Amino acid sequence: MNRESDAHDFVQADAPVGTTEGYMPGFGNDFETEALPGALPQGMNSPQKCNYGLYGEQLSGTAFTAPLHQNERTWCYRIRPSVKHSNRYSKIDLPYWKSAPHVDPDVISLGQYRWDPVPHAGEKLTWLTGMRTMTTAGDVNTQVGMASHVYLVTQSMKDTYFYSADSETLVIPQEGRLRFCTELGIIDLEPTEIAILPRGLLYRVEVLEGPARGFVCENYGQKFQLPGRGPIGANCMANRRDFKTPVAAFEDREAPSTVTIKWCGQFHETRIGHSPLDVVAWHGNYAPCKYDLRTYCPVGAILFDHPDPSIFTVLTAPSGQEGTANIDFVLFRERWMVAENTFRPPWYHKNIMSELMGNIYGQYDAKPQGFIPGGLSLHNMMLPHGPDRQAFEGASNATLEAEKLDNTMSFMLETRFPQHLTRFAAQEAPLQDDYIDCWADLEKKFDGTPGKK
Repeated sequence: MNRESDAHDFVQADAPVGTTEGYMPGFGNDFETEALPGALPQGMNSPQKCNYGLYGEQLSGTAFTAPLHQNERTWCYRIRPSVKHSNRYSKIDLPYWKSAPHVDPDVISLGQYRWDPVPHAGEKLTWLTGMRTMTTAGDVNTQVGMASHVYLVTQSMKDTYFYSADSETLVIPQEGRLRFCTELGIIDLEPTEIAILPRGLLYRVEVLEGPARGFVCENYGQKFQLPGRGPIGANCMANRRDFKTPVAAFEDREAPSTVTIKWCGQFHETRIGHSPLDVVAWHGNYAPCKYDLRTYCPVGAILFDHPDPSIFTVLTAPSGQEGTANIDFVLFRERWMVAENTFRPPWYHKNIMSELMGNIYGQYDAKPQGFIPGGLSLHNMMLPHGPDRQAFEGASNATLEAEKLDNTMSFMLETRFPQHLTRFAAQEAPLQDDYIDCWADLEKKFDGTPGKK
């Protein structure tokens, strides 16, 4: 175990009575929280003088004129305005962190791919130096598409801070525990939880228990939101109350510090003389949050047939085309299978969307061998895939009784754009060269005899 942080420098607000300590419940809520009494102005946003000598500042996550139901912004009351957390910039290189468009002419992205878990190499790696990009899609400059990464973190960031101007960040831990010390509060994160860090939010990542490994999705496009439930109604799937947003927490610390910014796929560094995590109070609806995947309530067929995997969508980031996502985050967790006269695993298919899957723990039902915790697979747009022979034969000949899929949690990042492999994914990550062979022994079963099944 490696515990490096106890957030002893932070002054933290109290959580609302009856809620989880350190967090406020709800997704997309308009929150208000203060770490010092009276720090948050009431009835207005920008008083002539703020209490405690604080500066008022707005962080806007959408255009000023976005429709009200989509408009997201937070008012911050901080010790220094953000312009004091910024100085002259110098360009730096993080060679393993790539952004779209990134098409390597020596890498073939056309194919069905699967990787074993990216191993820890014994290096001292922070959140920044330990990021390993696997795929990119779209264009970070036009704010469409995504990138997928594996993170390997063994060391806390000390007096170093980061924010991405390029993307909203979805963090999916698989091993170890991390603490995200953000401008708007503290999020502790462990496997079976996810975190959403808004574009432009400044934070520091500390190791609570290491080494830590997990997955990251950079969302270049519109923000993640809960999917419409349609005829499912008001309940099940992911419920708003299970998302947790941190209460205000700040540190007032004078120390030489470094801020790294990701902007249009490039990394720049600036040096300042203090901690920038100095928001004493805030109110608004543009804030980080975390969600426990164990609270996701799946729905499915209870008589026959297998619904599309979109029925397991946790979060969706819409595109400009209705019903076609920039990114869908889909969860395959423990659930009951009861459908009669039905091939229960995912069927064979080709898809206009490209599908990147990761295994958090357990065994995935369509691939009982080879897709292990920490592993990844990629089935790019319009490339066929489906169960291997063992899964097909087992599901085709099983006695169909009610069966619980237990000890399983995998996810899928599905995007409308083709995903291009990085050189790291193609040449350094533990690629299973024989993955395509898992379908080689599927047999021809056709018998043209009329009436024969």
